Amino acid sequence: MDFADRLAGLFGPRQRQVSFAKLLDFTPLSPRVQAHLSQVYVTLALALCLSAAGVYASVLTGFGQGLGMLGFLVSVPWMLSTPPRPDTLGRRRALFGAAALSQGLLLAPIVRASLALHPGVLFIAFAGTAGVFACFSAAALLSPRRQYLFLGGLLSSVLSTFFLMRFATWAFGGGALLFEAELYLGLAVFAGYVVYDTQMIVERCEAGIPDVLRDALDLFVDFAAIFVRLLVVLLRNAEDRKRREREQDSRGRRRGAGATRLH
Repeated sequence: MDFADRLAGLFGPRQRQVSFAKLLDFTPLSPRVQAHLSQVYVTLALALCLSAAGVYASVLTGFGQGLGMLGFLVSVPWMLSTPPRPDTLGRRRALFGAAALSQGLLLAPIVRASLALHPGVLFIAFAGTAGVFACFSAAALLSPRRQYLFLGGLLSSVLSTFFLMRFATWAFGGGALLFEAELYLGLAVFAGYVVYDTQMIVERCEAGIPDVLRDALDLFVDFAAIFVRLLVVLLRNAEDRKRREREQDSRGRRRGAGATRLH
């Protein structure tokens, strides 16, 4: 039974109230996988909190983007190259926390711009990202196992194409068009990665190789990528709306001034 069939069963013609217990019933998942997913999502929430702390520290002090890039590029490969054993758990947790803080420092400039221009957009972007993440995670968990694993190759190919196109724009121009493609198509790509990474987490756990920190890091990167793109889209829309309002006010004042001269 696929995701659509399960949802159809929740809202059948004889069922007038939503059965949330049934919606949250992941019985096809083994108890071990359900426990692992709980740990992954708790760790993801902690990573988001650490990232928010990094943003807050950078907004207050004004430093951090260069340090954030360095910290992320060092801590992530180091954590992924460290084997997940009990004796390395403390080190990997520290590296995971450093990666989350570094990501917060990287996000600080766009967050500062949002707070200065349109503060309300920041909350909308975060709420929208959380909604997108929750919906696509539910789609992955409620669908048959391995159904969306084919997305891995497709999504990786799109990201590789973006990388090659960026090199091409340095030589031939056209950066504005590439930015639009990376913004909107990239939003769809990372939403797809939420589905793919969620099903990969389930498969790795079923295969006996669970890694809470690595799995939470995968989802954290997806969440941050969706948040940045959604925030940029909302900021651009808010600026366009503000510009149109200024133009309308300017035209109204000119009409008023013209009418005054006629009288």
